[in-house]
Amino acid sequence: MAFLGIGRSLSGRCWVGPEAALERRAEGLAQQAGLPLAVARVLAERGVEAGAAEGFLTPRLRDLLPDPLMLRDMEAAAARLVAAATGGERIAVFADYDVDGGTSAALLLDWLRQQGRDATLYVPDRIDEGYGPNAPAMAGLAAGHDLIVCVDCGTLSHEALAAAQGAEVIVLDHHLGGETLPPALAVVNPNRADEDGALGHLCAAGVVFLTLVQAGRVLRGMGRPEPDLMAMLDLVALATVADVAPLVGVNRAFVRQGLAVMARRQRPGLVALSDVARLDGPPSAFHLGFLLGPRINAGGRVGRADLGALCLSARDPQLATRLAGQLDELNRERRAIEATVRDEALAQVEARGDAALSWAAGAGWHPGVVGIVAARVKEATDLPAVVIGVEGGIGKGSARSVPGVDLGRAIQRLAREGLLIKGGGHEMAAGLTVAQDRIEPAMARLAELISADLATRSGAGDLRISGLLETAGATPQMFRQLEDAGPFGQAAPAPRFAFADQLIDSAATMGDSHLRLSFRSPGAPALEAVAWGAMNGPLGPALIGARGRRFHLAGKLDLSTWGGRERVRLRLEDAAPA
Repeated sequence: MAFLGIGRSLSGRCWVGPEAALERRAEGLAQQAGLPLAVARVLAERGVEAGAAEGFLTPRLRDLLPDPLMLRDMEAAAARLVAAATGGERIAVFADYDVDGGTSAALLLDWLRQQGRDATLYVPDRIDEGYGPNAPAMAGLAAGHDLIVCVDCGTLSHEALAAAQGAEVIVLDHHLGGETLPPALAVVNPNRADEDGALGHLCAAGVVFLTLVQAGRVLRGMGRPEPDLMAMLDLVALATVADVAPLVGVNRAFVRQGLAVMARRQRPGLVALSDVARLDGPPSAFHLGFLLGPRINAGGRVGRADLGALCLSARDPQLATRLAGQLDELNRERRAIEATVRDEALAQVEARGDAALSWAAGAGWHPGVVGIVAARVKEATDLPAVVIGVEGGIGKGSARSVPGVDLGRAIQRLAREGLLIKGGGHEMAAGLTVAQDRIEPAMARLAELISADLATRSGAGDLRISGLLETAGATPQMFRQLEDAGPFGQAAPAPRFAFADQLIDSAATMGDSHLRLSFRSPGAPALEAVAWGAMNGPLGPALIGARGRRFHLAGKLDLSTWGGRERVRLRLEDAAPA
């Protein structure tokens, strides 16, 4: 039965409430553990029993951190890193150009500086060099360095790593591996073919952090001081959220404790980025994913590929401020380019009307925005999405998936079958290069490969509601209690509340595409709502003239601070006439 009787909302979705059994478990958990019902619902959804509630609400890294030696090649990688750092060797860090790569590089650069070593940073240009190590770059680095550490890349780079003659190579990665490993001293990757996948949810920065934990053990055995790894969790948290890693297990602790570290504002690069993004309160997972992450990515998308890593690793506040300003400007440029490509891509997707895969390809589409446009297409269609920019007869594309569909594995198979020039990634995101005349057959085959996974997704387009909430109950105190059940993100969605029969006091556009609302229940204080990007879809136009009318509203809670005063607002996702 549809929640609140809403079988088709303004966005065309059916609202689905919690199952009766889940609601009973939540009520029992609330009584046994003394928790607010809204918090108990989150724990019940995660399968947490009353006796484990306290540990879940206060995750401690020391309880959840896995033994780094669970990962193959870890012992060799950590020992070699320590030997290079303490032996005065020349070290280079080769990093991917996204947030995960930038934070992974910054982690290593920070750790090495604390060992008295400065390392060379190399981030490939997205357009000229593409993703991952390439033979000319690796040969050039090998000529001047003793050790090259590849972070967030390298697992499939056999030819490029073979070109690093005269230097040893360590790979710290998390992308899906192939049947064979590249020629390297160590390949530490929880998604290697010969790993059991127990740590497959880690992003690259998580793998780097575990490597530094093991390196700390080596330093301790040598009687040497260890860097403060806990102070580096702000970078691990940022990467975990921005790379859409599932917020389960140790990733929860990484993000929870990393946010606390970030709130202390001790890393100049993150302070500067937070300021240019106008972060108006304590950082949350939402801020990492939607305010900081896009700015760090902007350098690799439309500007200098190494700007993100340089900003995150900057020690001088003035330098950090200058770099953050450049990233902010590039992010504005990226948004303008993205808007054009997004509109063209969505028009293609709508005209094609595919039921299994949303894909689009266009000549001249900037390769730096195809990934984020793929994410927008995925959000609009609730299907896996691929967006490809074509230049000189070659298409370079990015893919974004939906839960339950392993897109990275399917794209690797396409590459093995010869439909792609190359391709790889992980479950939720992947990249590919394809000849222009093979795009259509490749996309047809990809749709075929993922159709079985899609068939198991029941009610994928439904809007799932955690429960009802009154405006009077949406207080900062209640928000903080909910945050204890977080952080929220991939594989751990934030609770979505419905506000029934609300009177719209005001509705106005905000910026080019957003909607701001004020609404209230009878006799209760008004609550503000913001619907990001709503004017680009059916929701904004339907609500812009809704003043004085009643609607059921649904979304997730947010906390903002203005003039020293905290207030809860709703991130509005959907609505239906009451």
